[in-house]
Amino acid sequence: MVRAEIDRLMRKLYAAKARGDLNEVCQLFGDDAEIRITGANPRNPLGVTASGAGEVRPLLALLIKAFRTSDLSVISILIDGPKVAVHWRANIQSRITGATVPTELIDLVEVRGGHIVRFNEFFASR
Repeated sequence: MVRAEIDRLMRKLYAAKARGDLNEVCQLFGDDAEIRITGANPRNPLGVTASGAGEVRPLLALLIKAFRTSDLSVISILIDGPKVAVHWRANIQSRITGATVPTELIDLVEVRGGHIVRFNEFFASR
C-alpha cells in the first residue's frame, strides 16, 4: 500500500470508532490480526490481547459495547512503510458507569494487504 492508502485506512478506522460501527471496524482488520491494548492508569491498569478473527471481533464488540468514544481528534499519523503510529485523544465514556474520562492514546499499527494485521494501543487518562 502507498502512504495515501494507509492514511485513508487509518482515518477510516478512527471515524468508524467514533461512530461505534463494529462491522466497519472489523472489516479493517485482517483475519490473522493481533491486538494488544495497554492502559497506564495506576489505580486500574489494563492489559488485553486478542489474536485472529475468532478473538479480535469479540474483543472489538466488547469494547464498542462497553465504551462510547466522543470528541475524537487525531493529533498525528506517522507512516513508515507498513508501520503506522497514531496519536489521538478522545473522551471515553463507560456505558456501564456513565463516567467520562478524557484520554490520550498512541496506536502502533502494522498494515498488510489493505488490512490492519497488528494493533498495539497505549492509553492514559489526561
